[in-house]
Amino acid sequence: MEQSTLLIKNIQEAYLPQEIMKNASIVIENGKIAQILTQEEAADMAFDGKIIDAENKLKLLPGFIDGHIHGGYGVDVMDAKPETLQTLANHLPSEGTTSYLATTITQSDEEISHALKNVAAWTTGEHKQGADLVGVHLEGPFVEPSKAGAQPEQYMTEPDIAKFQAWQKDADGNIRTITMAPEHDKTGEFIQTLNQSGVNVSAGHTDASFQQIKAAVETGVKQLTHLCNAMNGIHHRDIGAVGAAFQLEGLHAELIADGIHVVPEMLQLIYNNVGSDRIILITDSMRAKGLEDGRYELGGQPVIVKNGHANLENGSLAGSILTMIDAVKNMLQLDGVELQDIKKMTAENPAQQVGIFDRKGSIEVGKDADVVLLNNAFDIAYTICRGEVVYQGER
Repeated sequence: MEQSTLLIKNIQEAYLPQEIMKNASIVIENGKIAQILTQEEAADMAFDGKIIDAENKLKLLPGFIDGHIHGGYGVDVMDAKPETLQTLANHLPSEGTTSYLATTITQSDEEISHALKNVAAWTTGEHKQGADLVGVHLEGPFVEPSKAGAQPEQYMTEPDIAKFQAWQKDADGNIRTITMAPEHDKTGEFIQTLNQSGVNVSAGHTDASFQQIKAAVETGVKQLTHLCNAMNGIHHRDIGAVGAAFQLEGLHAELIADGIHVVPEMLQLIYNNVGSDRIILITDSMRAKGLEDGRYELGGQPVIVKNGHANLENGSLAGSILTMIDAVKNMLQLDGVELQDIKKMTAENPAQQVGIFDRKGSIEVGKDADVVLLNNAFDIAYTICRGEVVYQGER
């Protein structure tokens, strides 16, 4: 056989789309998964490339995909600088994240345009190591002021197809998800137009009733942004957006599983009612992730970070400092959550939701070799991005 670039052998468990394969091995060539082998097949194979021996102690999952991240490690997507994206590419594999959507915030038209042009320039540049920037999540500005959260109210505006299309041009077509308040799209034309163009329309920063969410789903909304946060809760006379996640099987739901944005008891309730087939784990992290407590900013607003909480001066939560691997560990504390569920919530679901499942989100021959190896304490032993070992932790 041709020389391969990497063999990972003696994997305790490999979490494939339809099965958990024990004592597995995978061969990676030119950044792609070339073969998935049994222990016996791997033992009979001549191989002179690089080898990682998992020693039957490590579990293999698809690399995590963070579909909602503003920044971390001292940078923010709205900085609109190439070094911002390089910093994220370098640091995110330490969380097990191999792909992400660069997420903007409600800001002036010019600030958003600059951030989108920066992403476009990055994605058309030469090959880069580390986490793969697979698109943009445009959060705002077409959102509801009464559910602003950390979104600056002064820049909020009504849904505008022409404005969105101009931004999509700035982004070179890379806007894959948009967060908007569906109750502001009175005719449904905005949602329908974006949905037909392949954009994943997510309802968030919204005061929509259950009936409004239901109607928006029929028009093309497919997701809820950071479920429970910046939306109305369940009431016995109107179950609202959160109840819509429970009731409407056409809806996926982002979830910030830090125990702060959503307390553990509510995480359990959500898992019981929405399930791993429709939950998408995100971090919604901001600049302070990976740094010390102190004063930071988000969207030009001062943020105070203390004891794991990131808050505006008015007390509103301002993103998180959560890592994806900590989100995974928090979910594994819940009743009924296993690694096969984690695989769905961190990889399969987000990849399918934004139209990249043909190349990412699962361990299959021909797909990008974006994988993470976890030890028995669910710490990251290796993160591999497109066939390259870019992070090594504790075995």
